[in-house]
Amino acid sequence: MNKLIAAALVFSSLCFGQENQEIEKPIRNLFSGMKNADPEMVKSAFAEGAILQTLAKDGTVKNENVQEFIASFSKFSKDDLDERITIEAIHTDGGLASVFTPYSFFFKGKFSHCGANSFQLVKQQNDWKIQYIIDTRRKENCKEIK
Repeated sequence: MNKLIAAALVFSSLCFGQENQEIEKPIRNLFSGMKNADPEMVKSAFAEGAILQTLAKDGTVKNENVQEFIASFSKFSKDDLDERITIEAIHTDGGLASVFTPYSFFFKGKFSHCGANSFQLVKQQNDWKIQYIIDTRRKENCKEIK
């Protein structure tokens, strides 16, 4: 009986790990697309009608146009933009996932700022897509992410 329970635990952890990789994929594609100045890769990460916001230092929430955000990457060269993340938490319920990622942002090789991203993803036609991002941005109390 103990072997059966152990096998079930191993199987469930493998499935959970694979599901997490699928959830992380559009997030990784977003940052890879940014680093490679590839607007199409960035676009592939987002769901139709996605929302992008930033929490300003004064507590106001600023909206960004997702299409303008995506188009902006064609103005940069490869490796100009490098956002390094750590995935701290993934929570799921069916086709909804929430992912929290502290980050360090580098512009042309120099540290620019840090903060955290909060992603809401939805599963559409068997693919995870970013539906909503809100982030913070600061220059103080930063831990560099390698």
